[in-house]
Parts: sequence; structure tokens; C-alpha cells
Amino acid sequence: MNKPLLAALATLAVAGTGVAPAVAAPQAAAVTVDFAGTVSLSNCSGSVIRFPGSADTAPALVLTNGHCLETGFPDPGEVITGQSSSRTFGLLNSAGSQVATLRANQVVYSTMTDTDATIYRTTTTYAAIKSAYGISPLTVSATHPTAGTSIKVVSGYWKRIYSCNVDGFAYRLKEGSWTWKDSLRYTSACNTIGGTSGSPVIDTETGQVVAVNNTGNEDGESCTVNNPCEVDEGGAVTVREGINYAEQIYNMPACFTSANVLNLSASGCTLPKP
Repeated sequence: MNKPLLAALATLAVAGTGVAPAVAAPQAAAVTVDFAGTVSLSNCSGSVIRFPGSADTAPALVLTNGHCLETGFPDPGEVITGQSSSRTFGLLNSAGSQVATLRANQVVYSTMTDTDATIYRTTTTYAAIKSAYGISPLTVSATHPTAGTSIKVVSGYWKRIYSCNVDGFAYRLKEGSWTWKDSLRYTSACNTIGGTSGSPVIDTETGQVVAVNNTGNEDGESCTVNNPCEVDEGGAVTVREGINYAEQIYNMPACFTSANVLNLSASGCTLPKP
């Protein structure tokens, strides 16, 4: 995992030319990706997110990793819903300056099974945040990303933005006792570090969040903690030292109402259930 910051610091202490087509296809202009709407946690990164159908008056949600949960890593197979929380988040503006402190009142959803995500409900609304600070939430994409897509990984903790592309997808990504499905693999330029856990992965064309940053193979080991391995449909294992990953979230919007109420029984909701 892109370890929470304290764990990361502990580890550091130990250690050709072609012919152009006659008519060029129009290219969509890339959106500006900055820190607006991202948050810093005590040991991780995150973002204020909405789903395509979320109402402006709905309670604002914060997305980070399952392994950033303040009560510790969820066990394999464990899904946490409706857990009380008073965690705080530093809300950043476009320049990366903290403009407010948001507070959670609930862990809406958290798991490290199939994906690595925690969603917090805050005590304020999108409309109130926009009115007070001029900051809008990031929208979660409801469609599967594609290989080659230009992306940015925005760390609210480090106030650093990584730029790269989607290299491809791992059928299964195994790390220690945990297994994640259809993980998004970065090209090597996104060399994320401890503290970037939970950062939103943003499609630079749409500006939408397509994944949540969570891990990387640090030492070339196979399937151990901090050294995830890829496993294909036939069981073959591939180790990519120095390569980092994120977990997709396109399946989340189907599980929430316009009021941001979680409904794991909703049609199309494929998130793991308790």
C-alpha cells in the first residue's frame, strides 16, 4: 500500500515519423486539474466527492482509502457501514492552501475487499461549501476508464500532483491478505509515495475521478505488504517493481441516492456487502 504517512516514515528510517491523416480528429481540451476539492487527512490524502446524481443539498462526502480508516485496516472480507466518526479533513483550494476544516459524522462505507475505499459523510453540504469557500466537489465517473487515458493523482497531504497515463488493468491485485479486482495500473511517471494514499485519480479530459490511489510495489517482492503482485485469469503472477496502482470507483454511483444515502441493494450496485 502507499502507506499512511507514519508507516512510510518508519520504513524510511529503516532503510518515428508517420503520415498524418487527411483530416485530424478534434481533440477535447484538457481540463485544469488542481487541488480544489482535495483534502488532507492526518496520515493520508482524499477528496470531497459527489456522484453524478448527488443533490447540491446532500451531505458532502469525502473519499479516501480503506486502509486510511482511523480504526485500522478492515480485515479481508470485512465491509463497514454506518460507523460513527468525528474525523477531520483539511479542505484545500486550487493553490493547495487549507481554507477550512471539514468534520465527519459517519463512515458511510469502508472496505479493503475487491477495492480499497472509505467514504465519510461530513456535517456540511456541497452547497454550503460552495457558498462559503467557492469550492465544488469532484465528480466520480460512472464509467470504466480506458488504457492510455491521461490522468493526474492529486495528493492533498503532500500538496503534490503526479501526471501519467493509465497503463492498463490488473485482473487481480494481491497484497498480503487483501485482493483487489480490476485495479488501475499507472505508467511509471506516477511514482506515488506514502501519504498519497487516498488521492483522487483524475481524468484530465473530463475532470472526473476515475479511481482512488492506493498502492505500489516498492521492493520487487511478490504479493507481500507494500509489494502487490498482479494475478491474471489463469493464475499467472506478475511483479512490477516501482509501479503503482489505484482502485476503480465507477461502480459506486449506482449504490447511492441523490441524497447520498448508501443503498447496497440498489439495482446495479456491485460493491461488496457486509
